[in-house]
Amino acid sequence: MKRLLVALSVSAALIMGSSLIAFSQDGASLYKACQGCHGAQGEKLAMGVGAPLKGQSADDLSKKMHGYKDGSYGHAKKAVMENLMKRFDDAQIQVLADHIAKF
Repeated sequence: MKRLLVALSVSAALIMGSSLIAFSQDGASLYKACQGCHGAQGEKLAMGVGAPLKGQSADDLSKKMHGYKDGSYGHAKKAVMENLMKRFDDAQIQVLADHIAKF
């Protein structure tokens, strides 16, 4: 049951995120696709693993997001991030990284 709930939550976040990504270059709007797993201020461990986004530099965040996009970064649960990052272009990734770094 718990797995089903997690899967449904992730699916909903991806669907909602893909529609927001298509129309926005604003970091706060782009981040709405992320906050379901990472928290409103990047304070949560997504799916209980990794490090919080809060406190990371824009450069580090950008490198990680590009790594997810090209498949060169991540761990066992990276499929969610890979699918989400493939929807962002390079400019959107930078805008998002800059926004998150301000948390």
